[in-house]
Amino acid sequence: MNKIAIVGSGISGLTAAHLLCERYDVTVFESNNYIGGHTATIDVELDGNKYAIDTGFIVFNDRTYPNFEKLLARIAVKPKPTQMSFSVRNLTTGLEYNGHTLASMFAQKSNLFKPKYWYFLSEIVRFNGLCKKYYQTDNFPASSLGDFLVLEGFSEFFCEHYILPMGAAIWSSSLNDMRAFSLRFFIRFFAHHGLLELTNRPQWYVLEGGSRSYIPGLIAPFKDKIKLNTSVKSIKRTNNGVDLVTDSGEQYRFDEVILACHSNQALAMLEDASELEHDILSQMLYRNNEVVLHTDARLLPQRRAAWASWNYRLDGDSSSPCLLIRSHSVSPASNRALAKRYPFT
Repeated sequence: MNKIAIVGSGISGLTAAHLLCERYDVTVFESNNYIGGHTATIDVELDGNKYAIDTGFIVFNDRTYPNFEKLLARIAVKPKPTQMSFSVRNLTTGLEYNGHTLASMFAQKSNLFKPKYWYFLSEIVRFNGLCKKYYQTDNFPASSLGDFLVLEGFSEFFCEHYILPMGAAIWSSSLNDMRAFSLRFFIRFFAHHGLLELTNRPQWYVLEGGSRSYIPGLIAPFKDKIKLNTSVKSIKRTNNGVDLVTDSGEQYRFDEVILACHSNQALAMLEDASELEHDILSQMLYRNNEVVLHTDARLLPQRRAAWASWNYRLDGDSSSPCLLIRSHSVSPASNRALAKRYPFT
């Protein structure tokens, strides 16, 4: 039986191990003291009640996650329907809205009497229509999102209160970085996820008990073959297989090695990376984000009708986005309860 090493225990690594372990001798290497990668479910107790709150991977939908749905069915994990919505609150101007429905778009009733706001809504419709047209023809008039917005004459109000914050929320980016974002990738992503539609949007789901609930069933066939707290230092191809060395100096030889980790981590491990591998793996960049798990409702929009699943705060600093993701299982409180604060890559 051939021996395969899998470096990384996120969804990619665990899925690969789950599907390969029946035919191969699989070993999973994980540098952290836990498995799951971006699956970060935190146990919290508030007012005597216990909650499992997701702070990494949170939701998926029935349109763009077909393989993940098949995987859940394979391990008998049932998803639970949830709602996805997006709000913006501008601390400088006081503007706030929730884009879930037409009614929630007017959570701030005074906007009913503002022509500027009605024009803003018309720009949303125009933007969606243009993006769908370019997506269908696969012909894009600009290379970056920012150039496209200028070319098509969209107002700065629309840019800074709708499309740039939404993109920044999805990709944990700054508003300025979103202007330089690839237009083709942006439009394709929005089209695939139903974000260009006012109706006929995909159904979103969460997992009961938190996203971590898929892990036990996934690792059951190979749980004794997972090495935690084991960082891989180097990987080198030889005529007789692949040599793998850990940071502690342990040496292994495998027939194959699967790198299920970030591209920069993979490149650092490869002793004999080809020019093509180096070019590809060095192209993808990563940034750190800080996650704070809390119950402070004062950070949400002032009007409850403007509360959404994802809530973007505009505070004048476009380089440091602030996104509040609501857990529907816990009601925000007027008091501040800090449960956990940590960096996330």
